[in-house]
Amino acid sequence: MTRAAATTSEPSHRILEQAAEWYARLRDGKASSRDQAAWQEWLHAAEEHQTAWRYVQEISRGFEPLRGMPDPRLAANKLCSANDRLHARRRVLASVALLAGGGLLGWMGWREALLPSSLMAWAADHHTGTGEQREITLADGTRLWLNTASAINVSFTAAERRVALVTGEVFIDTAKDAARPFLVETAHGQMRALGTRFNVRLEGSETRLAVYEGAVEIRTASSGKTSVIPAGKQADFTVDRIHDPKTADMAREAWTQGALIADSITLREVVHELRRYRKGHLGIADEVADLTVYGSFPIQDTDRVLAMLASALPIRIEQPYAWWTSIEKRQ
Repeated sequence: MTRAAATTSEPSHRILEQAAEWYARLRDGKASSRDQAAWQEWLHAAEEHQTAWRYVQEISRGFEPLRGMPDPRLAANKLCSANDRLHARRRVLASVALLAGGGLLGWMGWREALLPSSLMAWAADHHTGTGEQREITLADGTRLWLNTASAINVSFTAAERRVALVTGEVFIDTAKDAARPFLVETAHGQMRALGTRFNVRLEGSETRLAVYEGAVEIRTASSGKTSVIPAGKQADFTVDRIHDPKTADMAREAWTQGALIADSITLREVVHELRRYRKGHLGIADEVADLTVYGSFPIQDTDRVLAMLASALPIRIEQPYAWWTSIEKRQ
């Protein structure tokens, strides 16, 4: 990775490893004034170093969410009270938005601008933690599967059925109801199910829809563009654009059975997926990133997946800290 590229994308594997080493050295409380000065020199040598340092701080903090709180039990009680207030407020805001004609999509956009996505997910009707998956049956018989670190809000009325994907990924098997359409909202637009089974995943600034039965109509949030995606196809869309449909990844549905199917994909792609199910950092050296992977892996046990990969590929798994795992070339 060049210096210019590092300022606009994630830091290189090598720089991230350096940042983790510095963090561990400074965190143990034994760093000398010379160590502190050397760290400062490293930190300010490049913007990439500062980005890597912020990332390491955030990752390590996730393993100590209650550190520094005088009374963790009191803090938890406050969070629960806040959650109750958010649910009550959401019901009021949803009613106001619908009466004003803005609909659920406008309400979602307002909330997303006001609240961090993590708080929005935590306060949602249904949510999962990292590495957790849930199956949910809605009041009309529709079955949903929530993937890792995902959240949805559900709103059923006499006129329609709505599910808002706040974060993550959901697989939906809709129940028949001729009188009420089934709608799925994301920040990028609305999807209307036409008697179907489909998968919706948030991918950065886009929503990815994959249809396995029936069809789904997409309507973008700002431009109002529409497109019907048939079974066997998938399409990404933003607030104002729908990309051309492609053949759906049929292995994508396997996550609802707790499996990750790798059919001639790179190790980098496998790692990208594993990161969603694993707390802490999972890095990969460039020397092994393009190795080809085949097989079915138990996605809910990422340690086992890493062991399986290490037994089949010329790689080794390094874990110098509880919150830091690295895939390196086997010597």
